[in-house]
Amino acid sequence: MAELAALWIVRHGESMANVAAARAESSGAELIDLPDGDADVPLSPIGEEQARATGRWLTALPPHQRPDVAVTSPYLRAVRTAELALEDADIPLSRDERLRDRELGVLDGLTPHGVTVHYPDEAARRHRLGKFYYRPPGGESWPDVALRLRGLLGDLRRDHPGRRVLLFGHDALVFVLRYLVEGLTEADVVGLTRQSLIANCGITGWAADDSGRLRLECFNDVDHLHRQGTRRTREDEVHAKPV
Repeated sequence: MAELAALWIVRHGESMANVAAARAESSGAELIDLPDGDADVPLSPIGEEQARATGRWLTALPPHQRPDVAVTSPYLRAVRTAELALEDADIPLSRDERLRDRELGVLDGLTPHGVTVHYPDEAARRHRLGKFYYRPPGGESWPDVALRLRGLLGDLRRDHPGRRVLLFGHDALVFVLRYLVEGLTEADVVGLTRQSLIANCGITGWAADDSGRLRLECFNDVDHLHRQGTRRTREDEVHAKPV
């Protein structure tokens, strides 16, 4: 199967969930106060600003280096990021449910402290199984996310051989895509999560080398936000979810 010429994934801009999670964690709260379901959380004003800065990065690319197609998670925060980023770019956009965020089941809406308080047995089971293989009740493990992304990558390679594809999604997907595209091990991925928090509108990208294999070119790049004077957020330092 032919490889893609290039692949990028952009994490969505700061969402109202990120703002609420940072507030909850800094105050020691157990619950993240959110009126919306996970799929319906909107961007914050800063998140919209970050998405527009990502659009300026896109339009500044030489025409032969720009994405040919874009695909987004169907979650509102990712869709809105994609719409704003692509506002001045002639790039077709579609949605794919396989790019949705990792599902946390009964742990959704809890801070790490809240998980320990409300589900101590789950906190212990997660510690025993490890971050990679732990699946919360009603939720997904990292291999579960990898299974759906494997299917997506296969479809992209089949439908867009030799083309440049831009994805809009969520922080966990960035790590899992590195695992799949680069053939990383479980230990590699867990190590990455300990070293890096994926920034809002951080860009990770791969380009095909002379052999046609995708090689990492940038990871969690936020230079475009700094160049535009766009504000980074506390969510760059605090996870929105206990992933």
